[in-house]
Amino acid sequence: MSARLIFLPPTYAILIAIVPAVLLAGCRTMGEPMKVELPPAEIVLPPLTTRGEFLIEADKLDTWNAVGQIAVRTAGVEYDGRAQMLDLYSLRYRGEAFLILTKALPQSETIRRLTTRVTATTQAGKPIDSDAVAELLALLQRQLPAEIAVVRATQAAERTKAEK
Repeated sequence: MSARLIFLPPTYAILIAIVPAVLLAGCRTMGEPMKVELPPAEIVLPPLTTRGEFLIEADKLDTWNAVGQIAVRTAGVEYDGRAQMLDLYSLRYRGEAFLILTKALPQSETIRRLTTRVTATTQAGKPIDSDAVAELLALLQRQLPAEIAVVRATQAAERTKAEK
């Protein structure tokens, strides 16, 4: 038996020698692998309190009624609804939907008179921190004392009228 030799053209012989060398070279990394460093992700925590909430020395119901009167008269405020039993108004202001709450505070060593907390929350009941809400709460804080006086006067007039 005689062996037959296969003769390849020179370009094929070169390719047969180069291709395995290139494939093997691609398997080896030179030096350390490149490290990609990402900037640390900024962690944004939800607010713990509502910016702009305040206390007012007034009855909860009077405060709730006065908040409603101010809300319906204020330009840009959309009145979505209210719930007296929950002490809340559902409002929209500058494109943001939220709840305004009026909650009576219990008397204590520091609170000797009827006091109500006026605050806002998201629709889900969580504290909210937005410029629109803070602006509306500041407006309420300025206008509530006078509006509560109007509410009380209106109620007194209605009682007097009913007694006659």
